[in-house]
Amino acid sequence: MPFTAPPRTAAWRHLHARDGFEVVYFRPTPEGLHVEGCTTAYEDGQTWIVDYAVELDTAWLTRSAQISGRSSAGSRQVTLKADGAGHWWVDGSPAPHLEGCLDVDLESSAMTNTFPIHNLALRAGVRTPAPAAYVRAEDLTVSRLEQTYTRLPADPPHHRYDYTSPAFDFACRLTYDDHGLVLDYPGIATRTA
Repeated sequence: MPFTAPPRTAAWRHLHARDGFEVVYFRPTPEGLHVEGCTTAYEDGQTWIVDYAVELDTAWLTRSAQISGRSSAGSRQVTLKADGAGHWWVDGSPAPHLEGCLDVDLESSAMTNTFPIHNLALRAGVRTPAPAAYVRAEDLTVSRLEQTYTRLPADPPHHRYDYTSPAFDFACRLTYDDHGLVLDYPGIATRTA
């Protein structure tokens, strides 16, 4: 079952791993979707703010991301570009370590876990790798993140996926709404609006 169009705005409270809040706005464009958001948080004795603007094509594949961050270490900015076929550029330079990634995944954002479930369009019971261009919250470094998603049988009105990230020795069950937006990201965030 395809997801419905995203709402104009959504918000998440970040819990457990960090204390914070994320707000995002969705705007359709002729090329796909413009997603703009901000997360503020306190984590491991540090505060940080991450602002992001992500351009998606009509298949929900990341085509560009402009990310800026502030922390006690100062301000940073990074620009990602992608061709939708797995080739990436970071601040204008080719990024072969991201080869094959189709999505950007921001450490600061619960919302970016929305992208792969839209563009993968998995059937129930199917498990697939979904490597992503992973942007750290505090310093905006960009690395490859190996991860997998497994779609579980339908449980209206919710959609559930088993998620794994071996690099962090992390696994959980993500719950999404009919828009394909994360409702519950155990240990990370809960949707509030």
